[in-house]
Amino acid sequence: MSGRKNAGRTSPWQLILISAGCFFATYNFLTMHGRGRDGPCKLLDGGGSYGSRSGSDPVKRFHVALTAMDTLYSQWKSRIMHYWYKEMSDRPGSDMGGFTRILHSGKPDGLMDEIPTMVVGPLPEGKDLE
Repeated sequence: MSGRKNAGRTSPWQLILISAGCFFATYNFLTMHGRGRDGPCKLLDGGGSYGSRSGSDPVKRFHVALTAMDTLYSQWKSRIMHYWYKEMSDRPGSDMGGFTRILHSGKPDGLMDEIPTMVVGPLPEGKDLE
């Protein structure tokens, strides 16, 4: 009969090492959920999620900046993005701050009254590829 005498068996130390590794991996996964500038927000201690602590912060965390051109497709994309920004920022406990569309056509367009926009001049020809 060929084969090892202890085939299918593992040492107790190997099981302890594997168990400890699984424990640390699971613990780190559960506690990394809410790490941010306010410190950890752990799932294990009932800290909740990002939305539960953002209502007390008077300064919103995220400002959305969207670069756009004056093409029809870019205007459509800007409207969709601004719509979803408003939907998310209106939720209780939202961390969404402001929204700015950066229009790099050099001239105002029809969405200036609808979406907060900053108009900037276009880059010189060929400089946008660098």
